[in-house]
Amino acid sequence: MDWQTSEDSEAARPITDADARQLIGKPPASGAWREGDPVADRRFVPIGDLPLEVGGSLPHVRIAYEQWGTLNAARDNAVLVLHALTGDAHVVGPAAPGQPTAGWWAGMVGPGLPIDTDRWFVVAPNILGGCQGTTGPASLGPDLVEWGGRFPFLTIRDQVAAQAAFADALGIDRFAAVLGGSMGGMHALEWAIGLPDRVGRVAVLAAPPASTADQIALNSVQTEAVRSDPRFRGGDYYDAPDGEGPHRGLALARRMALLNYRSAGELNERFGRSWQSDVSPLGAHGRFAVESYLDFHGNRFPRRFDANSYIRLVDAMSSHDVGRGRGGVEAALATISAPTLVLGIDSDRLYPVADQERIARAVPTTVDGPRPIVLESPFGHDAFLIEREAVGRSIARLLSL
Repeated sequence: MDWQTSEDSEAARPITDADARQLIGKPPASGAWREGDPVADRRFVPIGDLPLEVGGSLPHVRIAYEQWGTLNAARDNAVLVLHALTGDAHVVGPAAPGQPTAGWWAGMVGPGLPIDTDRWFVVAPNILGGCQGTTGPASLGPDLVEWGGRFPFLTIRDQVAAQAAFADALGIDRFAAVLGGSMGGMHALEWAIGLPDRVGRVAVLAAPPASTADQIALNSVQTEAVRSDPRFRGGDYYDAPDGEGPHRGLALARRMALLNYRSAGELNERFGRSWQSDVSPLGAHGRFAVESYLDFHGNRFPRRFDANSYIRLVDAMSSHDVGRGRGGVEAALATISAPTLVLGIDSDRLYPVADQERIARAVPTTVDGPRPIVLESPFGHDAFLIEREAVGRSIARLLSL
């Protein structure tokens, strides 16, 4: 099999028989990293209580992160890498006990690579509300019970506020660059607009300036798929008597998302109408190859992710609007002072190039003038993860400024 993985913390690589063996047995109630699990390459830093945009605060927040390279004496060579929806802090490196996936951006961070760790000190936090070590719904609340359905609504701005507090805890006043794709690109934009004195350069890869009604609608059906699973139990499934979580609903949401991450042309060319069985496609048994592709990734996902985190993070993406309270999108983008890389993908049907064109027209200083760099790729939205050579050239160009 040669199926590529998708917009998440899994490396874009062929699926192997070893991958398939991971699906033996029922999924856990949650695929979140839990206290007592192997730490792997994670580091942890507490940032205290975090005020939230909608009111109230989240107490005792902790950020999990990974790092590469060395922070120099002037503390001015730090680069912040921000992951997409279902990613984590594990940007590069193999899977390991406590770390269910290989790094999601292999070949991008390291000595001599586009984000050269001989020059740059790279940090990547797991996002607030995530499930790989940072405070999220699967974390224990003040009462030492998982937050579950009690975990508060988060916005993109809340998550950036947590990242800024994380930087403070590390003693980093200003990042030489903030880089992010998809959801991470939303964060990068918020850094550039809300914290301009703390950002030297910005990369926004395959992300919009605000979520549209169409994108919010796609998000809503995914979260409803999770909530409609009887085993969701209002978000309180961690200690269910039968040990079962809402893995069917989460797998269905994942299948829906995959259709937005890859292009129609790629799916048609790769799978066509090929059949995964000797039984005729007109018969009652067997499946089309594309159905098996969705099945594999849908069924794998609950083994490494948490259903409550998925809902909170998808809802945060729906909240994304850089113009909210700032006089509109164009007015907000016009305040960006950092040199900005805006990159879109010609086959992206989740965040199409029109979104990046709107950003590039309004930002005063972009790498390629008043237009985005458009990557030609059959891989759709996932191309920012898969087309590493082309993306790496653009990022290296930004970092050379």
